[in-house]
Amino acid sequence: MGNTFGELFRVTTFGESHGPALGCVIDGCPAGLELTSDDIEKELKKRRPGKEYGSRDEEDTPEILSGIFEGKTLGSPIAIIVRNRNQKSGDYDYLKDIYRPSHADFSWDAKYGFRDHRGGGRSSGRETLCRVAAGAVAKKFLALHDIVIRAWTSSIAGIDLPAPGENPFNFNDINQNLFRVPSLSYVQIIKSKIEEIKKEKDSAGGVISCLVTGVKAGLGEPVFDKLDARLAAAVLSIGACKGIEFGSGFACASMKGSENNDLPCESGKFASNNSGGITGGISTGQDILFKAAFKPTPSIGKTQKAFDREGNIKEIEIKGQHDVCIVPRAVAVIEAMAALTFADFLLLSRSAKV
Repeated sequence: MGNTFGELFRVTTFGESHGPALGCVIDGCPAGLELTSDDIEKELKKRRPGKEYGSRDEEDTPEILSGIFEGKTLGSPIAIIVRNRNQKSGDYDYLKDIYRPSHADFSWDAKYGFRDHRGGGRSSGRETLCRVAAGAVAKKFLALHDIVIRAWTSSIAGIDLPAPGENPFNFNDINQNLFRVPSLSYVQIIKSKIEEIKKEKDSAGGVISCLVTGVKAGLGEPVFDKLDARLAAAVLSIGACKGIEFGSGFACASMKGSENNDLPCESGKFASNNSGGITGGISTGQDILFKAAFKPTPSIGKTQKAFDREGNIKEIEIKGQHDVCIVPRAVAVIEAMAALTFADFLLLSRSAKV
């Protein structure tokens, strides 16, 4: 249960952090879409960490097992796997009976009475590569409809970055640096901060912003399947994500209606976008903008208190390969989950009216 996302464009992910492989099965992708393993690997590379920060180093080479013939989708299920090659399972042996702070160790054990202690198993952040692989397919489909999804690190380790329209914001800079920030002039400042946190054996969180352009008005389902509700569910399903807001978000709570309302301009379009491009759960035709907050990586080298299966308090220092900050790698995951959501709604929209 809980391993499948979507109604028409459906994705099921499988695999564990230290198992033989992880992967996904995509069902419902229309036939005739041009697709190669290079399209998928390009997106997976955005998710890979920088070696200098001690993270697990995997090639993440995708293998397409089905659903493609002569470079095009067949309309049948597309199966993709990525084999694990750099897992160091022995690093986790000492955690077999200990629940790491702020991980899913305890809650998983409480639900199933059994868990894979090697890197968190199914609850590991490594599971997100399955989402990115599936998202690569969704992105190709959306591109046929001129829908473009771009995410970036807008805050990291307490350092806020410029927003679109501000100087020096540049979309072209995002994929030119390790931190996925929209301004190369901030890279050295962030690098110094992250290295400082690493020396302290600690971790940092941050915020990812996502802009979706090209979405026509009318996408979304009313009441329980609103576009923003489904996007929120998709984004919050990412393990380290703890919050999401659309448009003016929480700031609207302190605004007046006259300040928050999106009013039309002479062209018949909206002059403002406090709604984030979605009203009544349905797209307005404006750019869709949302932000997602990510907590600091809970695996840190500092001595921490934890409890074991017997309820005894232990002092532990978490070993293994861990990110100082997960935010830059999650940028690709945010784009993937947004792409899967919009691909699904785009297919659903075809049955909305005669």
